[in-house]
Amino acid sequence: MKIFAYTYTDPLLESAPEPVTWQWQISRLYQDWGGRSQLQQLFQDCKTDPPDCLLVRRLEELGDSLEQVSDRLEQLEAMGITLIAFEQDYNSSQSSLSIRAHMWKLIQHLQRQQHSRRIRQGHARNRLDAVPPPGKAPYGYRRGKQRYILDRSTAPVVKDFFEHFLLYGSLRKAVRYLAKKYGKKISVTTGRRWLTNPVYRGDTAYGNGEVIPDTHIPIISKQQAAQVDRLLRRNSRFPPKTASAPRSLAGLVVCNQCRSPMNLSQVTIRNQDKQYLYLRPLACPKLPKCSAISYQKVLERTIEAICCNLPLAVAKMSFSQLDAAKDPLEKAIARQQEILEQLPTLVETGVLDFQTAKLRAYKLRTEISALQAKLATLPPVHLPSVAQAVSLPQFWLDLSETERRFYFREFIRHIEIIRQDQEWNVQVIFIF
Repeated sequence: MKIFAYTYTDPLLESAPEPVTWQWQISRLYQDWGGRSQLQQLFQDCKTDPPDCLLVRRLEELGDSLEQVSDRLEQLEAMGITLIAFEQDYNSSQSSLSIRAHMWKLIQHLQRQQHSRRIRQGHARNRLDAVPPPGKAPYGYRRGKQRYILDRSTAPVVKDFFEHFLLYGSLRKAVRYLAKKYGKKISVTTGRRWLTNPVYRGDTAYGNGEVIPDTHIPIISKQQAAQVDRLLRRNSRFPPKTASAPRSLAGLVVCNQCRSPMNLSQVTIRNQDKQYLYLRPLACPKLPKCSAISYQKVLERTIEAICCNLPLAVAKMSFSQLDAAKDPLEKAIARQQEILEQLPTLVETGVLDFQTAKLRAYKLRTEISALQAKLATLPPVHLPSVAQAVSLPQFWLDLSETERRFYFREFIRHIEIIRQDQEWNVQVIFIF
């Protein structure tokens, strides 16, 4: 029994032809990717050397419209070739009554599939031209003909939100700041979406997860975007509300003896304005419970420990490993950029047609975006110089509590209170 098989792959919707597991012994396989040249060859071969059966995955692979599919079904029927669409349970060798019973459902299904395919193809063509996806533009932008355009009335609001977050490292505080200064009320969830939205970084993101870089004017720079991502990763290590706590040690201190996090307690004396701050274990299982410790004393010893131990911890780091991680990414980005610059020449010389070059450019740009995202996750290389600057006690004493909280989270994973009889000391655990 002679069996032919045919598959069609749309390059706008699929990156590569999907492998098909055939359950029959195939005499000839015809595969089209984009065009229909192999389908035309299939029908020419069927006229000269007709098979007994033709296999397809779905009937819509036979044409780009319902009329084309119907015409090719009639041609196969006229040549006496059995057509089987195994993903749709269609077999033209069945009785005419059985085919008629399924034909109306198949026609409706084909109409829906063709309509859906045309919509997805339109979206795919827009992606090749870096046209924004359908829907309302993000706050701070307006939709232009081909690109997002800055909204001069709302873009400064978004920019101020980012700058406040970068300054204080607190999402909740940035949300409250926006409501107080501009009357723009957003939820913390919306604020987090703003911080991670590629549109504000000058990139366009699509529903399939692909991102095209540098498609419009950004609200924040790439360096600021990398800092935002680093702050979000850093804050994820701590309880949510401690990121906006007024005290710099909030969420950092742990009792080494009972392993309980230590919470800030504020004590006041009646008829007096003076306040006393203590760090107290949240859930100490011991009896008697671990005692509270003066917040100010813990802060002073923490600063002393940082000034003594931070330069030593940084000196032990191997920055050659960091360079080894960055070099391949930077070289891969440069290589993709070089290929991207060569595409116009290849079109002019006729090596590539315009549509193929456009598709290739789209793939290259999405690959570059993915590589840049990986590169941005790596830590900065100027850590030794920063460590020297923050190892001076005066640096910490000149900061406010909010500023001190920001820098503590840059270097510290947690602070342990080491108790010995009535004495205690601090041990600072750095993030590297």
